[in-house]
Amino acid sequence: MAGGIEIAFEPLSSRGSGGDLVVFVGDDLALSGAASEALGRQGAELVARASASERFKGKAQSALSLPAPANVEADRLVVIGLGSEKDRAKLDWTLLGGLTAGKVGARKARVVLDWPGYAGSARDVADFSLGARLRSYSFDRYKTKKKDEDETSAALTLLTADPAAAKGAAEDAAAVAQGVVLARNLVNEPPNVLYPEEYAGRVSELTKLGVEVEILDLAQLKQLGMGALIAVAQGSVREPRVVIMRWNGGEANEPPLALIGKGVVFDSGGVSIKSAGGMEDMKGDMGGSAAVVGTLHALAARKAKANVIGAIGIVENMPDGNAYRPSDIVTSLSGQTIEVINTDAEGRLVLADVLWHIQATYKPKAMIDLATLTGAIIVALGQDIAGLFSNDDDLSAKITAAGEAANEKVWRMPLIPAFDKAIDSKFADMKNTGGRHGGAATAAAFLKRYVNDVPWAHLDIAGVAMSSTPSEINRSWGAGWGVRLLDRLVRDNYER
Repeated sequence: MAGGIEIAFEPLSSRGSGGDLVVFVGDDLALSGAASEALGRQGAELVARASASERFKGKAQSALSLPAPANVEADRLVVIGLGSEKDRAKLDWTLLGGLTAGKVGARKARVVLDWPGYAGSARDVADFSLGARLRSYSFDRYKTKKKDEDETSAALTLLTADPAAAKGAAEDAAAVAQGVVLARNLVNEPPNVLYPEEYAGRVSELTKLGVEVEILDLAQLKQLGMGALIAVAQGSVREPRVVIMRWNGGEANEPPLALIGKGVVFDSGGVSIKSAGGMEDMKGDMGGSAAVVGTLHALAARKAKANVIGAIGIVENMPDGNAYRPSDIVTSLSGQTIEVINTDAEGRLVLADVLWHIQATYKPKAMIDLATLTGAIIVALGQDIAGLFSNDDDLSAKITAAGEAANEKVWRMPLIPAFDKAIDSKFADMKNTGGRHGGAATAAAFLKRYVNDVPWAHLDIAGVAMSSTPSEINRSWGAGWGVRLLDRLVRDNYER
């Protein structure tokens, strides 16, 4: 029951008692045959009168709630607007599911998925269920006093023309919802609970779904030579971990797609300490890693026919007497040396070692890293779209298309030689910042030095992973952003 909601599927002719009855109309306020039957002879007249009284025009994402007619076995009638024919042609079923769950709240409801001109498929109904699950999510495990509605789970019965097909398609949607919920939970956890060792332990639970999980501790990281990642972690009493997840659902010899995530469970900035205002948000600096973990969960839960590796570097960046300093020079796993200019530019050091290890060890067909890497990307793109940097046009196009389909949008940013030149160092092979200007781009240029010729994309998700704009499918501080995009990417391009 991902997201605290129960969802069932029944034929359009099914009838029930109590709770809400949800129907849909366009801007002409016309009811479908199934909705008219559910409401009875006076249903259309009631909707027309109530709409006139409440000035309800059936616009997209609008809703009208009123007591159900006496002859209808329901407590409340909810009429949801779909807008014009043009609006209905580009309907986002996931958002519609979230909107519906939001209007119903912590109640039970029968939802008549039918309207004049309806052309929905089983996959569309499954997407509707996904949106409902995501909207119902809340993170309240640390609240000792809860409202009455917090103790009640919503229950939707979706009335559809082919409930068996919809139920089958919705199983995959439920797997994706579980992955998003897992990612949200990880981002929302406080850092005193989700420290590196605990985080790695939670990831190991993916073995129950058939994912192979390998956890590298500090001794193993030292033996490998992950000097950049270790430098970030050395100011904390919590030792770092690197976790590698392998889902082998494709052909035995098929090279994997690799997903890499930044997992800084708390970022104080280190010696280059952040200002106090807003520092509490830095528990979410592991949003990229959460997206990778959630995606592996989703792929395994729906038995995706693809080979996918997930890898996350988990550290805590703290400023004790052993912390790394500005002007330190560290040696990364690749052998390249890095002059530390700012200890708050730590995520790229973590990713550098993990990227190098994955490309050298597993020979992936492509690599995608996700990281809450820079505030600069928020300045550039705001909090509704992620920045995309890449060395490969085809991979960029696939990610962009998947983002459009999943409504987790990305915008490709430039990656030119000038950005690479900006991180050249007088004392080492490179420095970990390129100055004030183009901060997101110089950070991407830094990462590019660790991927060799592997097709690679970097998603800077600082604006969308946490405290992002609320939507019909997300009211959580931690959005779980990236899981739906990556699942769609795999589904459309990498499954056999």
